[in-house]
Order: sequence, then C-alpha cells, then structure tokens
Amino acid sequence: MTSVRRLVVDLNSTAPTMALPAWGLERLRAGTPEGWELVSIASATDSSGDGTNAVSAETMAAIGEAEAYFGYGLPASLVAAAPRLRWAHSASAGVGSSITPALLSSGLVFTNSAGVYAEAMADTVLAGVTYFARGLDHAVHQQMAGVWDKRPFQTPPFAVREVADLRVLVVGAGGIGQAVAARFTALGAECTGVRRRPALGVPAGFARVVGVESLESVLPDADVLVLAAPLTAISRGVMDARRLALLPLGAIVVNVARGALLDDGALLAALDAGRLRGAALDVFAEEPLPAGHPFWGHPRVLVTPHVSGVSPARHWERALALFEDNWRRWVAGESLRNVVDPVAGY
Repeated sequence: MTSVRRLVVDLNSTAPTMALPAWGLERLRAGTPEGWELVSIASATDSSGDGTNAVSAETMAAIGEAEAYFGYGLPASLVAAAPRLRWAHSASAGVGSSITPALLSSGLVFTNSAGVYAEAMADTVLAGVTYFARGLDHAVHQQMAGVWDKRPFQTPPFAVREVADLRVLVVGAGGIGQAVAARFTALGAECTGVRRRPALGVPAGFARVVGVESLESVLPDADVLVLAAPLTAISRGVMDARRLALLPLGAIVVNVARGALLDDGALLAALDAGRLRGAALDVFAEEPLPAGHPFWGHPRVLVTPHVSGVSPARHWERALALFEDNWRRWVAGESLRNVVDPVAGY
C-alpha cells in the first residue's frame, strides 16, 4: 500500500497581507492531488526579510513526514527535522538566510517566489523616482511648513525633470528589473541593465545590458540607479563610496533589493555633499531602521519600511498560481520553475 505524500503549508504570517487567506487555503485543498494530504499550520510564522527565522512547534511536529513544504524561507532547523523532505517552496523571493550547510547537504529541491513581487516593487520604484524627479519632496516640505516657493523646483542641479529625459540603470535584470524597465521605457526613458550573465541577452524593456564587470563604465551615465538584484557574494556591497562617486551630479538612487547591497554611510555622505538628488529606500542594513538614524529626518531621503512588494489585491493570485504549477510539475516529475541555485545564492 502506497503511503500518503504530505505537503506542509506554513503561511500564517504575522503580517496581515502576507498571511495565506482562507480562500487560498481552500483553493490548495481543492487542488490537492490524489495520494497527497495537505497539513496547514495554524501557528504564526514570520514573513519578514527572507522568511522564517524560528520554526513553530506545530511545524516541527508535522514536518517529519513531509515530502513538500510551502512556507517563508527554509530554516536549517526545519531541514534537519525533515528526513523525507524532497521539495521546499518559499513564498519569499529572497533566499539568502535559507542558504545554509543543511540545505547544501540535503539534496532537496528549493524553489522561491521570484517574480511574484515584481509588479508592485516596480510601481514603488517608479513612485520613488518621480517623487524626486518632479520635486514632490519639495512640495511635501513646503506644505508642512505653509510655504509657497517655486525656486526649489526650478534651480539647477536639482530642478525638476521629465521621466522621458532620465537614463535609468537597473542593477539586476531579473523579474523585478524587467518590470522596472518596462515602466520607464513605456514613459520614454532609456534603460540599461546590469546582470551576472549578459550573454543571456537583452530582456524586454532594456536598451542594453552589461556585465557586473562593466558596472563602473555605465554609472557616470545613470541619472537613476535602481538596485534590484538578489543578495549574493557578488552583489553584497556592490555600491560602495567609490562607485557612488561615479554617479552624475543630481542622480537618484533607489534600493528595493537588500540593504547590504548599498553602503549607507557612503550614501549619506554623497547626499550631504549635495551630489545626489535623493534616495528612495525600502530596505536597510538593519531592519527595522533604528530610531535616530539619519535617514529618518533627511530632507532628500524617502523611507518605506520594506513594503515595496506589498499588493493585497494581487499578491496571492500570483503566488498561488506559481506554487500550484510547481506542485503539478513535481507530481508529474517535470522540471520546476524558480529553482534556486544554492551556490549562486538565487
């Protein structure tokens, strides 16, 4: 008699929009293949960053007999407690904290949700750029102070600009980067992408792509720098003081990737020196951003609390469609989508 194959669903996030809704769980139950059982974890889990750091006792009790796991991240303690686990899918896009010796030695297939968050994140990037390019930061400050003054909008080097006049450099030409490029290209801007393997070609929305080794040659032409790459050994600290200094006067910096890609101190120095127009930051080296950090009160920094991917109306439709397709592929013995290369780190 064939034993029942188990999927553990561990998605009861403490963040309301990231918790699997009741209709989503019912959809998964209705689509459960013959010979499978779905075990839903009621205990709360953490979806922040790359996902769960602590595994609930309920999850640990259920995972021992599981073949598949659907949660936020893949902690080493969970891998160690799951001898039958063969496939894990993370509802997070980032996987940095899940790349552990336990995963590397387990032999299990690990997939993530890269692409699920791209559209919302690209909207946030566009909003952050236009906030500075059109002088909305001036507008907010003047409104709070009850001041009517047109000069900041018209005075070089920080006078307002049209999006179509911007040269946009996107570090990371994957799903997020491509969604960013699509928006700016549609508005008339020229987009250059930076990717680890430029030989893969030029994705839609980009005028060209270059390799990481060519980053310094394209920074001087970037009116806008968007960081949209996964955190890996190659991308960590990619924008240091030396590279930030290569950006042209009045450039705008946007980071929706991970805080560790960007040197916070160097960014602050460049802002305070009047070299940069502004910085729209959704991610930080330390999260939550500590009280009293200079970013909080800086007049040319826009802070959002790691929410660029939030999309209550559309998120779960995309996330479930990806997982359901992968579950079908797993059952059929086909190749999965979004397989993580633990050596490359994404």
